Amino acid sequence: MAQQSLSFRGVENADQVNRITTVLMMLDGVESAEVGRHGADVQGRVSREALIKAVLSLKLPIEVQ
Repeated sequence: MAQQSLSFRGVENADQVNRITTVLMMLDGVESAEVGRHGADVQGRVSREALIKAVLSLKLPIEVQ
């Protein structure tokens, strides 16, 4: 199982963390997602691009790398 790491800038509260966790866990191929204010570690068979696209789809005022 592959691991991908994302970095966030601008995540300010638990609601945003919960929304990011939910959208990542809904992706096909994601086995687990550990999400915090500064980033996420995701286990599963999913591309980094798909993870970033999913987070950006939330339209939150954050940066994702």
